[in-house]
Amino acid sequence: MSSQTPNVFTALPESFVTLLRALIRQPSVVGNEHAFFRVLQRELEERGAKVTWYEGLLVASGERPQQLYLSAHIDRHGLICTGPNEFQYAAFVAGARSDLLGNSVSEQLMNKIVGRFKGESVYAYEPWSGVYRGAGQIESASICEFRNNLIFTLSGLEHLVAGTPVAFTDSLTIEDEFIMGQLDNVLCTAALVYLFELGFEGTAFFTAQEEAGRSWRYLLEWFRRFGGQTNQLVVVDTSPFDDRPLAAAQDLVLRHKDANAEFNSELTHRLQTLCDSLGYHTLYKDSFVEQKNQQKGPDETPTSLGSTELGRIVAASNGLVDGTTLQIPSSGYHTMQESAPIKSVNAFLTVLNALMSEQHRQGGHHA
Repeated sequence: MSSQTPNVFTALPESFVTLLRALIRQPSVVGNEHAFFRVLQRELEERGAKVTWYEGLLVASGERPQQLYLSAHIDRHGLICTGPNEFQYAAFVAGARSDLLGNSVSEQLMNKIVGRFKGESVYAYEPWSGVYRGAGQIESASICEFRNNLIFTLSGLEHLVAGTPVAFTDSLTIEDEFIMGQLDNVLCTAALVYLFELGFEGTAFFTAQEEAGRSWRYLLEWFRRFGGQTNQLVVVDTSPFDDRPLAAAQDLVLRHKDANAEFNSELTHRLQTLCDSLGYHTLYKDSFVEQKNQQKGPDETPTSLGSTELGRIVAASNGLVDGTTLQIPSSGYHTMQESAPIKSVNAFLTVLNALMSEQHRQGGHHA
């Protein structure tokens, strides 16, 4: 890895920040993303993309759709009303717990994050139109052993009927060397929209219900209908670390694999080479986790390698789809205070732009 210090902007591109600020205020609770898709469609079409909707999937393409395939999930954590003044963690309701195999970081974090929600402001909205349905506050959160879910007590939203999504009130904060908000995964969503502003001619996929472990199905269905014989995909996301210094210790995060599958080594190497040539410091998350687990005692629970959208689709596609991931390191995972280093966000935008340019020079064949 290169030890050079890259020339990065001290500030993020203004048009990207404006876009991110707008998107982060739009609700997109897992299982209830339709209203967000409508906002996303407008932003993409304003930047020249051709937009097509499918169940659980929005596809935006440029002039050469096979040039490069990129994917980001658009759902964020929130609550769902499940009965009179009863609210549960939406991801586990949307997933019907059928995909909870014990290998996701989300599950391992449930006990850790249960105390973080008290006092958070929330608001309800109509899942299709996005129409506002009132605001409230979280009084308490606890784990129900019978329902294996987080159960929330709210004030101010007693009038809601079952099935109404409740989003966290969110906005973007920029302080010190970090951006902060509920970044997973609106940050990468904004980055892919911004790419069209820079002239992206490939295809960007925006998936629903990733936090419920279902997004890969929507994506695989598209590739089965419209893809080539083999399809290489770069999935972008945030990658959680325990604190800000750990997140800031590298510019970008790559992976050889996750808990489900091995990733495409050639494409991963290409991304590594690109990062090196730009002077960015990378970390392989799977190697990092495995090293940490080797240092744990026999009575300590190993940390999961994580269950990513890409790993799920590679494992299920029988060779039709493979690829790799490019991730932004973050801390405060799945909270309103999730933060990402500004240098990493700039590196992420620069690498994606360089990958796009590289594919363009190669004549438009996808990765």
